Amino acid sequence: MSEVTGSTSAKLSKKEARKLVYEKLSNALAEYKASVKKKKFDSHLKRASKLFAADIAKAIAKQQQKIKKPARIKAVKNNLAEQRSATEAAI
Repeated sequence: MSEVTGSTSAKLSKKEARKLVYEKLSNALAEYKASVKKKKFDSHLKRASKLFAADIAKAIAKQQQKIKKPARIKAVKNNLAEQRSATEAAI
């Protein structure tokens, strides 16, 4: 999946992902293209690429969202005895 994100823009849309997946699947399954009719082959590739692209686009968006979120810093609470002593010392 990192190969796909490196070759495209920072945000990968479903349409871009579908085109990339379609090209890669058609290259990988080129030897089976001769045994199946071209129209049927294309329609099945298109359907498969839509399914994969939707999941890929969601995963990339989720991954980028995690990267953008800053880490939350929790405040440390002092115990009551330390607070009293600090206020008494100030008085």
